Amino acid sequence: MKRFLIATTCLALGMIFSVAACAQTADEPASKDDIIQLLNTMRSHDTMQRTMEAVMKPMHEMYHEQFAKEKDRLPPDFEARMNKMMDEMMKDIPFDEMTQAIIPPYQKHFTHGDITALIAFYASPVGQKFLEETPVISGEVMQAMIPIMTKYSQQWQEKMQHQIDDMEKAPPAKTANPPAAKN
Repeated sequence: MKRFLIATTCLALGMIFSVAACAQTADEPASKDDIIQLLNTMRSHDTMQRTMEAVMKPMHEMYHEQFAKEKDRLPPDFEARMNKMMDEMMKDIPFDEMTQAIIPPYQKHFTHGDITALIAFYASPVGQKFLEETPVISGEVMQAMIPIMTKYSQQWQEKMQHQIDDMEKAPPAKTANPPAAKN
């Protein structure tokens, strides 16, 4: 009986110590495995790919509009070449490499407890809906932003051109402190 108690005690203590050694507290930094589990729960690879596809649609439309405005100055196959180039660029995006690159910043800013809570959220029905809708929303946001960014870009280019024109007209500026003469 004594041997049984000693063996049972040793086994129980061994299990306690092994669980304690493997367990993380909520305040400990997130491990690489924590982040990978979060990214898998978020379906990050699929989400990134779907987001890029959603963003590419308005980009294709933007190039189509650009081609329509300047078709006299552009080669006839400009639009097809641009579409092909963008599609190839999309296909070659290194999603796996990008995933590895984002692990350290997540580890820097989130604890194990934070990641556990995020996993619980993204595994929930509203979290899954958020993940499902995000790429579509990103495409719609991009489509809404293109006219604003186009207008801003045109204004910026005009402003820069006016400044360049003014600089070309102005006499060269004299320096306040000319360099000292060398002996």
